[in-house]
Amino acid sequence: MSIADNLKTVRTRIKAAARKGGRDAGDVTIVAVTKTVAPERIREAVASGVTCLGENRVQEAHDKIAAVGRDAQWDLIGHLQTNKASLAATLFDRVHSVDSERVAWALDRAARKEGRRLPVLLQVNLSGEESKFGVEAGATLDLLRSVANLEHLAVEGLMTIPPYFEDPEKTRSFYRRLRELRDEAAALALPGVAMTHLSMGMSHDYPVAVEEGATLVRIGTAIFGQRA
Repeated sequence: MSIADNLKTVRTRIKAAARKGGRDAGDVTIVAVTKTVAPERIREAVASGVTCLGENRVQEAHDKIAAVGRDAQWDLIGHLQTNKASLAATLFDRVHSVDSERVAWALDRAARKEGRRLPVLLQVNLSGEESKFGVEAGATLDLLRSVANLEHLAVEGLMTIPPYFEDPEKTRSFYRRLRELRDEAAALALPGVAMTHLSMGMSHDYPVAVEEGATLVRIGTAIFGQRA
């Protein structure tokens, strides 16, 4: 199937999941994951209506943005090392993966130099897996309070990557917990913080994530096909 056909399928499934969850499908943005995807295929996705692109690596994004352009928003969805914060603040429209004060401070300094306020999400490790990045659930609100004081970062929500299960239904409890944690964070009513986004759900489980409140679904394979 073509990228346009794949996107049509994804949108149809999002619409059905949103309806099931009592939500408006218009509140869900597809973040098309461009990891290992060639520029011409990224351009095809944008021509088919993709408005947000997600890249895992800062340097790879640098090269792709130069080749593809900025007809769509570019988000960093992968782990950020502090030594890449300066480039990230230059390249990306939003960062999903702030997982420590150290990363937040580095981004804040870089955004200040760029003369901008950078939208960010806090990445939460709900599974406790050592292989995954993210702040522990119990430390999320403390990190939020710290990051909220940074003048050049705008916290917009939370992100998580659950364990992989063959049965997507098994991810539901993780997505539900992230939504509950987001609601706890929103209840703090911290100045300058808008906890409007939940970045959760990937190609194999995004309908479950949408049912549980995802506003940003990070989808690669279901749009571009299996990676080479």
